[in-house]
Amino acid sequence: MATPLTKSLPNGLAQVEQDIARACKEARRERASVTLIAVSKTFEATAISPVIDAGQRVFGENRVQEFATKANALRDLAGAEWHMIGHLQSNKSSKAAELFGHVDSVDSIRLAEKLNAAASQLGKKIPVLVEINIGEQAKNGVAPGSAELENLLNAAAEFSSLGFRGLMTVPPYNDDPKQSRPYFRKMRELFNQIAQRSLASIRMEVLSMGMSHDFEVAIEEGSTCVRVGTAIFGARRI
Repeated sequence: MATPLTKSLPNGLAQVEQDIARACKEARRERASVTLIAVSKTFEATAISPVIDAGQRVFGENRVQEFATKANALRDLAGAEWHMIGHLQSNKSSKAAELFGHVDSVDSIRLAEKLNAAASQLGKKIPVLVEINIGEQAKNGVAPGSAELENLLNAAAEFSSLGFRGLMTVPPYNDDPKQSRPYFRKMRELFNQIAQRSLASIRMEVLSMGMSHDFEVAIEEGSTCVRVGTAIFGARRI
C-alpha cells in the first residue's frame, strides 16, 4: 500500500496534488486512477528527500548517468520507485536495468532486446511502456500505425524479463495546454485499440501523458500517469 501524503507538503507538490484532484473531479474520475511521477531530473538528492518524506513515492529521471550519481544517496529512502522516462540508448540498457525499477521509454525492438537481456541477467522483470511519437516535433518514439510499432507489439512475448504495461508520449509543446488535447485524444484511441486486440504479453494498464503545463488536460483525456517536474521542484537546474 502506498504511503499517504502528509498534510505538510512542499509547496509545489501540494499545489500539484490539488490540481490533479480538481482535474479528476471535473473528469468524474477517482484521484486514485492517476499516478503522479515527480520528475526529479537535474535535482540533487537533498532536493528530492523532502518530497519523499512528504509521502511521494514515484519519481522519474531522464538520464542514466545523472541518476547513477545520486542513486546511492537515495537508496535508503523508504519505498521510492524510480522510472526511467527519458530516451534510453541501447548501450546504456544494462545500467538502466540495474538502477531503475521501470523503463517508460522503450521505442525499438533493439532496445527491448538489450533491456530484456540485462534484466534477465539481474533476475528482474522490468515493467515497461512503449513510447509513441504522437507529433512531428516529438524527438523519440515509434509512430502510431507504423511497422515499427506493430513489430514491437508482436515481439513482446519474446521478452520474458519485460512486462509491457502501456504507452507513453510527449506531444509537441504549446504554451496553450488545450492545444495538446488532440494529441492526448489520439493517444487514448491508440491505447484502446491495442487493448482490444488482447495481444500476448501486452497489458494496457498505463497511459502516461501530461507534464507540468498540460497534465490537467491529459487527465481529462484519460491519462493514468502524469509526469510533473517543474511544478513540484521549481525551475530545472542545468
